[in-house]
Amino acid sequence: MRDEPMAPQALLSYTFCLWSPQLVMTQKASPDAPPSTDTNSSTAGEPASTSLTRARDDLFASPLSDPGLFRFDASVASVFPDMINRSVPGYATVVCMTGTLAAQHARPGSQIYDLGCSWGSSLLSVAREPACDHCALIGVDNSESMLEQASSHLAQFPEARRIELQHADVLDTPLDNASVVIMNYTLQFIPIEEREGLLKRIREAMMPGDVLILSEKLTLPDPRLNGYLIDLHHDFKRQQGYSDLEIAQKRQALEDVLVPETREAHVARLKSVGFSRCDVWFQCLNFGSLIAIA
Repeated sequence: MRDEPMAPQALLSYTFCLWSPQLVMTQKASPDAPPSTDTNSSTAGEPASTSLTRARDDLFASPLSDPGLFRFDASVASVFPDMINRSVPGYATVVCMTGTLAAQHARPGSQIYDLGCSWGSSLLSVAREPACDHCALIGVDNSESMLEQASSHLAQFPEARRIELQHADVLDTPLDNASVVIMNYTLQFIPIEEREGLLKRIREAMMPGDVLILSEKLTLPDPRLNGYLIDLHHDFKRQQGYSDLEIAQKRQALEDVLVPETREAHVARLKSVGFSRCDVWFQCLNFGSLIAIA
């Protein structure tokens, strides 16, 4: 962080309530919700709550002879907000805090990249921070279907007009003058042997004091404790309405596609490519988010 951190920005707040068969999200200034047209706010100066219905993820609800490899295709992109909120504990906190963290490091005239931007919610959180007003906001994803959804989603928000979406492989994306780079649950889908090279390019595009926000599924060195957290994660998904069949089939589809690493492996790699300080700032079960300071 900078020597003189900016005053903390107001945090976005989320309350998630699952009603079968719909996910209802009640929030204030949520990056996932369209602008509210309700003028009957219960509290003066406070945005009215908005209820938003999303397409429900039932992609693995029926028995499949072969689930195949998990891909970010049109079917996944269409239900992605429901899928990730019901699959990744703490996801909403990571998204809203991404904007807050970015505001602490944004340099006027610099670029803020979101590599693997999906629907663009993390960049929308950044776009709402006044400290980021003079930065270029660039979202990159290799899924055309995901970018089509992102474009439609972001079009609802006036503050998102300056977000530029790029269809590209993050491994090939040129990076320059990056004060903030966001990788929320992206690196885990990149082959392990290619992760160091990407992180090195990110670091080389930064100045001292710039930041990488890296969110990942984690594995623990202790096999028994790691298994315990995996079981708790499956319990979390059951509480979100997923069946045992859905959990098992999605886990099979993700095998060898999503490859998690330990916190220690992430920290060691980040330091080896030139980041001066790094560690976990948030973790819920086996999902964590790290900050790495250039």
